Amino acid sequence: MDVITDIFNRLPVKSLVRFKALSKACSSLIDDPDFIKDHLSRSIKTRSNLNIILKGLHLYSVEFDYLDNAVPLDYPLSSGARTEVFGSCNGILTFSLSDKNLAYYNPSTRQFRRLPVSEIDPPSGESCKSGYIFYGFGLDVKTNDYKVLRMATFNKTDDEENESYYFDYEVKVYSLKNNSWSKITKLPFYLRFMFQFFYHLLHRRGYGVLAGGVLHWVMPPRIEFGMRNTIVGFDLGTEEFIEVPQPNCADKSYLLDVGVLEGRLCAVCNYDQEKIDVWLMKEYGVKESWTLLLSVQRSRTINTLAFLKPLAYSKDLDKVLFEINSQKLVWYDLQKKKMRSVKIGGSPGSFGAEVYIGSLIQIDDPKRMQIEKQNELEKRKNESCKKRDDFLSKGFKLVL
Repeated sequence: MDVITDIFNRLPVKSLVRFKALSKACSSLIDDPDFIKDHLSRSIKTRSNLNIILKGLHLYSVEFDYLDNAVPLDYPLSSGARTEVFGSCNGILTFSLSDKNLAYYNPSTRQFRRLPVSEIDPPSGESCKSGYIFYGFGLDVKTNDYKVLRMATFNKTDDEENESYYFDYEVKVYSLKNNSWSKITKLPFYLRFMFQFFYHLLHRRGYGVLAGGVLHWVMPPRIEFGMRNTIVGFDLGTEEFIEVPQPNCADKSYLLDVGVLEGRLCAVCNYDQEKIDVWLMKEYGVKESWTLLLSVQRSRTINTLAFLKPLAYSKDLDKVLFEINSQKLVWYDLQKKKMRSVKIGGSPGSFGAEVYIGSLIQIDDPKRMQIEKQNELEKRKNESCKKRDDFLSKGFKLVL
């Protein structure tokens, strides 16, 4: 079994799911929490079992090792046109089916779990309407609990003039362990200025970026208020908002985005679509650890630099895969400082990209799994009894 365990640790998740049918011993090994943890840890360390989700009108999956063909992602309720993927962590994808209808999905094990519905409630005593909604998803490493953050904006229906400047918020957190939502009441004042219409609707910037156990968003600059770019974080452990130090970018104006590479926070500084600098925070929370990773200039091959998102390192750490302008993927060679486009067959014309890793992490409800297992045993028992009755009935007919 030690040898089998070592072999299984090196296999892709899809193979392991099939091998559960080999024997009870193999099934028990593959379902063992320690094995699941070790397999995931090895996948992260070796950069294996990686996939790219392309999010257009429909969802597509691309194997990271090949980056050749986009295959439609088969998932429950896949016919829903409004389905959005707003985060991934340890192989679990989070879906937004509507403003209140959210779900977890593991594409490798095909486990799907709806989150309990939590109503969006406007502030009491005020005439408000709900607006933009921010989402975030990640793991609280201290409690090993997968959490979803939902921030819903409200603006007064009778105050159109200040509609674009001033927002009330409702912030709720879902805990997978507790299978329940809780409301966050301690909200910083600056949160009211975080939403900006065009900034957040373009390129789906309302989805939190997970790094260091913290979800991150960028609060756009408010020149009229003297406010500059700010990186806003939500700590999944303490369930509190924090301000994250940002790199010392050039003095000229720039548009800031955030990304992540191998769990480390990235700051993407866009200078009027002429140049983009990508900074990497080597030690989370330490301003001095910001390091300039690369700079991309506008060129003949890339006419505009409207948007750039870091996705993943190559296995040799000599290249970085980027999504550019929501239209294509490119490899950037860190040594040669050159870019090469990646052609993926069957990909949509316009898309957002998300990296996820294949894993055996369980997300199903244990109570529901136990009920289904009990129902299956009852079904088999009834079928066995029926076969016995049929046999006895035929036997008596022969005697007669």
